[in-house]
Amino acid sequence: MYDGVKAMITAEQELEAKSGAKPAAPKEVPAAAPKDAPAAAAGGKVKAGPHLKSIKDLTGMVEFPAGTKSSVARFMTEPVYNEYKGKKDKAGVPFELMVLSGCQNVDSGIGVYAGSHDSYTTFNKLFDAVIEDYHKHGVKDKHVSNMNYKELNCPPFSEVEKGMIISTRIRVGRNLADYPLGPGITKE
Repeated sequence: MYDGVKAMITAEQELEAKSGAKPAAPKEVPAAAPKDAPAAAAGGKVKAGPHLKSIKDLTGMVEFPAGTKSSVARFMTEPVYNEYKGKKDKAGVPFELMVLSGCQNVDSGIGVYAGSHDSYTTFNKLFDAVIEDYHKHGVKDKHVSNMNYKELNCPPFSEVEKGMIISTRIRVGRNLADYPLGPGITKE
């Protein structure tokens, strides 16, 4: 986390030095299909947008508005969609449920959420591309953890750097073996 904060501070300082001003606000994402847009006939293209209410509305390949930058829009190609449509992971979570949020919300950053640990294997062509793009962690890369806090290298921030930090967040998640992740959780 420390390295990430330092990298953001450095990038911010470089941008300010080049332009003499703060970076511009992000560009708006193009509008989605109207809320009342009908779903496509089975097998036809489906327009992405908030009119998609359930996985039953995903009756064909999803067509995202031009300029949509989410991972699901970029990596859920027609061959990937056709290979996975109608399939479920070992926990019984359908592929369509994993991509529904990103198909509804075209301003999503990622837009695809694993239904269970098995989703990463069962739907690997999509998840591997998303993970490599977002985390820069390739399929053959190995995650190495070092939980020894005594080995952290975190020199103090300068006063200027401290002034740039508004907030930080550490997020830790744990999952129970053999239970689905968020999209696959049911009352049962």
